[in-house]
Amino acid sequence: MSRLLQSAVLAVSALCGAEYAHAQTAAYPTRPIKLVVPAAPGGGTDVLARLLAKRLSEGLAQPVVIDNRAGAGGLVGSEQVARAAPDGYTILLGTVATHGLAPSLMKAMPYDPVEDFAHITKGVVVTNILVVHPSVPAQTAKEFLTLVKARPGELNYSTSGRGSGAFMAGELFSQMANVEITHVPYKGGGLAVSGLVAGHVQFSFATAPSVMALIQAGRLRALGVTTPTRFAGLPDLPTLSEAILPGFEASNWYAFFAPARTPVAIVDRLNAEIHQAMGQPEILKALSEQGMEPTLSTPSEQLEFIRAEIAKWSALVKVRGIEAE
Repeated sequence: MSRLLQSAVLAVSALCGAEYAHAQTAAYPTRPIKLVVPAAPGGGTDVLARLLAKRLSEGLAQPVVIDNRAGAGGLVGSEQVARAAPDGYTILLGTVATHGLAPSLMKAMPYDPVEDFAHITKGVVVTNILVVHPSVPAQTAKEFLTLVKARPGELNYSTSGRGSGAFMAGELFSQMANVEITHVPYKGGGLAVSGLVAGHVQFSFATAPSVMALIQAGRLRALGVTTPTRFAGLPDLPTLSEAILPGFEASNWYAFFAPARTPVAIVDRLNAEIHQAMGQPEILKALSEQGMEPTLSTPSEQLEFIRAEIAKWSALVKVRGIEAE
């Protein structure tokens, strides 16, 4: 009888716990939500987070508070979310660096980018542009490729560091075009662009927001974009895929994550609210001005996308012989 009684008590406790969890999920959210941005204020992820925070707060009827957690190329903030309670009150705006590139470039990851997260939705693609210093004698991507082939190893490109999106774009370009180019790392994207403007390097794969004004002022020349489709801000500029390297794509993207085991109902609610917020005309206009294009998805589509990105960049790292840190 005692065993039967004990089993009955455990069963009732489990049922009550399940009902309580269901009630908590149904009432979600009941307090502020923390949106972790794994970068310092002012960067692309921070800009996107601040554009969406107000709209998300209105839709969720709770404040969405931005928490900038920079460090280790975004790994610090991402790990914080991976270890957070799976209750929907801590979410992450991850990037191609934190969930696409790092698994291939780090010997020891502090989290699993697939298994340690609930995948909410893809967010945006940020257009990267192949830009050259005006002194470079190439007016088109085709002319640039001919120049690089004629001068192996002589043309330098700037990035914010080894393992950055721009660095990997350069590695992919070198691999697909079968050319030699020289990487020059800087301590930050802004410094990498400044180095190019000053003529210390010849080209870069830079984000649209960081170089649009310089292109318009004639201080840099745009030759192509790294995304699979043309950039609305420069509609006459071809993609590198259509101009010289079919299939070339090195997109810089941002996406939303929650800790693993976050209830499906909460993930679906966050997915719906993010989609709603990003569909607003003023948000779409602001995103376009920042060189960002919405690429929303279902949670399962995002999961498959992350797996594909990891596989893509892992293959490049292996082929190029890039050593993990």
